[in-house]
Amino acid sequence: MADRHTLQIDFQAMASPCRLLIDGEDGEAMEASARRCIAEIRRIEHKYSRYRPDSVLSRINAAAGFQAVAIDDETSALLDFAHGLWVMSDGLFDITSGVLRKAWDFRAGRPPDPQQIDGLLPLVGWGQVVRSRDAVGLSTVGMELDFGGFGKEYAADRAAALLIQDGFPNALVNLGGDLHATGPRGLKGDEGCPWCVDIQHPRPLTSEGSDVLIGLALSRGGLATSGDYERFFIHDGKRYCHVLDPRSGWPVCDVQSVSVVAPSTAIAGAITTIAMLKGGQAKDWLQQQGIDFCLVDSAGQLTTHKASAFPIVNPISST
Repeated sequence: MADRHTLQIDFQAMASPCRLLIDGEDGEAMEASARRCIAEIRRIEHKYSRYRPDSVLSRINAAAGFQAVAIDDETSALLDFAHGLWVMSDGLFDITSGVLRKAWDFRAGRPPDPQQIDGLLPLVGWGQVVRSRDAVGLSTVGMELDFGGFGKEYAADRAAALLIQDGFPNALVNLGGDLHATGPRGLKGDEGCPWCVDIQHPRPLTSEGSDVLIGLALSRGGLATSGDYERFFIHDGKRYCHVLDPRSGWPVCDVQSVSVVAPSTAIAGAITTIAMLKGGQAKDWLQQQGIDFCLVDSAGQLTTHKASAFPIVNPISST
């Protein structure tokens, strides 16, 4: 019997550094499975990227205000997932809010004119989306759908599902920090041990200090992190981050970082975004969801919570 070893594959996808770690014996089969995973990740990227004119989302957005666009079962399931998140977040998780990015240039380092934001707000609103099982339309010219809130996370889940299908129950998918473990480590001496994941500190104390906030153990399922340090600028002493409140069009400012462990990466990622949008209510709301999380509030206070169940349906289960 061949020795068990770890196959590590590094690649770029979805504008992020990505890595597959697979514990197993058959190197050839492991490499073949890794190629399948990468192909699936790129398929999802091409299908739902708003940067590609031939993507599903680009076609839907181009037809806004004119006509509905036919969609397949996968896209319909993801829209169902988005609707569920919109409902459970009281409208805070809204995949039509991506249009607000047109007002925000984080490289410029200054906030936009409030009138520019006000001009975009009428284009935000999940309630303006008209859809059936096989078609979706946007009611107003200029509206857009954006899967940025769960696209990469969904791809991580799909890659993990392929690894399980291929018989690799000891693997870790990492797409730019959005992770999914098919199961615990599988190397001799480490069988059953969780994967150890370091969570970035949102405010390292010194340039020489550790940039690790906390280490989390992930044995199975998804882990995702959102924070106000990922894309931001500071203007007149105030930090402006990339997480925008769909009600006002302005960045959130009450949470520095939140990490969530959940049954799938899509769920974990969506919940981190909702928590950022919940602001001062984030900690209480997260505790109500029955999930594992660690949160750093605006004052730098760390809260950790361990639980078990989670109520939202995994979007990959219906595709």
